[in-house]
Amino acid sequence: MPDTERDLPALHHRDTGAGEPTLLLVHGWGGDLRVWDPIRFPGHRTVAVDLRGHGRSPAPPDGYRPPDLAGDLARLLTRLGIGPVVAVGHSMGAQVVTALAVEHPALVSALVVIDPAYGADDEEAVSFHDRLARIRAGGARAALDPAVPLPPGVPEQMLATPGPVLAACYAGLYTDPGAFGHRPATEAYLRRRTQPVLCLRALAEPARWEAAQPAPPGSRVVVWPGTGHFLHLEHPDRTSRLITDWLHR
Repeated sequence: MPDTERDLPALHHRDTGAGEPTLLLVHGWGGDLRVWDPIRFPGHRTVAVDLRGHGRSPAPPDGYRPPDLAGDLARLLTRLGIGPVVAVGHSMGAQVVTALAVEHPALVSALVVIDPAYGADDEEAVSFHDRLARIRAGGARAALDPAVPLPPGVPEQMLATPGPVLAACYAGLYTDPGAFGHRPATEAYLRRRTQPVLCLRALAEPARWEAAQPAPPGSRVVVWPGTGHFLHLEHPDRTSRLITDWLHR
């Protein structure tokens, strides 16, 4: 891991709007901050970021576990003088903002996790090492599943992400020591949250599992049947309304 300020990446980010609470927007695996373009949060300042190795942020050789990526976000928020924020993350980004809330609780007032890349069941966990090997061998193209349609722009963002970054992030999510992508580890990690959580899921079974996890008062789990993994891009206005209504309560 990097151990000097000189080695730490300066994250590319976009700071727009005004109004509290500020929303920190964190993309998923292989994406970048442009995935948030269709979603508007009127009345709120928003800070959208490119995680290290993604988009226009630098790609150092290591530091791709969710707590490492969360540390980058903590330094960005501290440098900008922002916090606590409502941390919003999709997929891998949901793991990262969860790590931000757990490891840097003073910087996060609430969490919004959209189809988070945690809570994988035993059946999915069997495939972790094989998929990681394919990504290490084939890079970004191996990370794309031709059977799974992606929203416009997302495949291009994935293909622009260096293969070693994708592999390192995937390992950080699921196979590295301390990873909390598999359900038993997820359940232990989620118990450390102290902030209310809005969770949006595409499938009913993961939503039921999520609702069974201990969560602070004010937390809520919502499922949108018939949507895909990028449900916030399928329904950007609906996503904006859900989040802002929850915050106003």
